[in-house]
Amino acid sequence: MATKGHILITGGAGFIGSHLVERLLRDGHAVTVLDDCSTGSLANLRGFQQHPDLRVLQCRVSDCPELPELCAKATFIFHLAAAVGVELVVHSPIRTIETNLRETEVILLAASKNKTSILITSTSEVYGKSAKAGFSEEDDLLIGPPYLGRWSYACSKLMDEFLSLAYYRELGLPVVIVRLFNTVGPRQTGRYGMVVPRFISAALNNEPLQVYGSGEQTRCFCHVHDTVEALIRLMQNAASFGQIFNIGSTDEISIRHLAERIISALDSKSQIQFIPYQEAYMPGFEDMLRRKPIIEKLRQTIGFSPGIGLQDIISSIASEMRRNEAP
Repeated sequence: MATKGHILITGGAGFIGSHLVERLLRDGHAVTVLDDCSTGSLANLRGFQQHPDLRVLQCRVSDCPELPELCAKATFIFHLAAAVGVELVVHSPIRTIETNLRETEVILLAASKNKTSILITSTSEVYGKSAKAGFSEEDDLLIGPPYLGRWSYACSKLMDEFLSLAYYRELGLPVVIVRLFNTVGPRQTGRYGMVVPRFISAALNNEPLQVYGSGEQTRCFCHVHDTVEALIRLMQNAASFGQIFNIGSTDEISIRHLAERIISALDSKSQIQFIPYQEAYMPGFEDMLRRKPIIEKLRQTIGFSPGIGLQDIISSIASEMRRNEAP
């Protein structure tokens, strides 16, 4: 059967990237993955790594000698390669800034040679210290001071957005930008501070669930399958080019209630342990009290809203963890 087209995915061995690869292969596309596996893992691709329409190159975007050729033959590029996770951002600021800026600059330049359509993944972190109840793509952004390392990540991703839109306006490169809000699901690791897999792993082992800060901060958790569906639909809709879209759930829950919900759902004997931010990260660490997306623009453009609830999210992650730990 003829393939529908060739898709290039940077960061395709990562959590979100691997689910996107799996979906595109299932839809009949040929896919090339470019990933240095610094935060991703080839194990994320093991279920379909032998697929005849999948090619995996283990290297950085900026170190790939085939990049111009790959971009030239691609019908679409998903740029997911980035430094991820609060712990990595806080403890490896040089790596965070250089990865986010350099790799995006290189892929945009390569894509522009043939005007290959490209989607750039950004983050809800760019909304910074805003105290609004919900975040819209048209909001002003309030970033914290440079001596607090947490904001270096937000600034580097925001610079990616500015550069992407510059390529769109000046060179006519078809670019769409997405700001991802707390995407979760199977294959996500708690290694870099991601709260949901960290909590579920602790609950399955009847260990304390460590809640950083007061636990009253709220988040909205979107299943990776919903996120991938939105990415696919944006790829297929030319009206998305030159635009920024929030992608995330609008169901809000405090981190303390999330911990309680996970303990209850998994019938765990775990207790909740509150850890001060300065102990979990570093003195002066700032967190956002709320992080809820407004997704009307996404609904209006591609007719999509997330549909997988928190209970199913917990079940899917716990089931995978149990399978991975089974003999």
